Amino acid sequence: MPKVKVMVKNNQAKVRVPVGIRLLIRRCCQAVLVSEHFKQDAEVSVSFVSDEEIRRLNRIYRKKDRVTDVLSFPLGQNGHYDINKETGCALLGDVVISLETAMKQARMYGHSLEREIGFLTVHSMLHLLGYDHETSPLEERQMREKEEEVLGALGISREATFTQTEGLDS
Repeated sequence: MPKVKVMVKNNQAKVRVPVGIRLLIRRCCQAVLVSEHFKQDAEVSVSFVSDEEIRRLNRIYRKKDRVTDVLSFPLGQNGHYDINKETGCALLGDVVISLETAMKQARMYGHSLEREIGFLTVHSMLHLLGYDHETSPLEERQMREKEEEVLGALGISREATFTQTEGLDS
């Protein structure tokens, strides 16, 4: 089974990162690699940012001047990735999550913050591996099915409970 090294950074100060979120992100990244039969060890960077920062990034890189929940910056192309010479890991890319928006969406959809961040992480990992739901309805459906399959395997249902008052994990 491939190993995944996940660097999680909290680059915002408005919202506390709940205990357990870092482990959740690592579990989600690993589960996607297993589900996709990714054979090599990999590295991923995940950063929490403010709504203001994700809007700035969205404007610069996607030409969309609005807040979004998550952005993915894949480093690979057509299944080929640069290799970190020190670790031998494939460099998959960067995931940027607005914790403010994730919290709002969890409330709006009536599920836990754990489920929302799990979903955003799985969604972005699939993008880092080359999936693009904006190219065709078929690929969008396939991506949604894979997301639910991975989240289900992890036991992260829409009804999962997770509290924000458990502490700080930053």
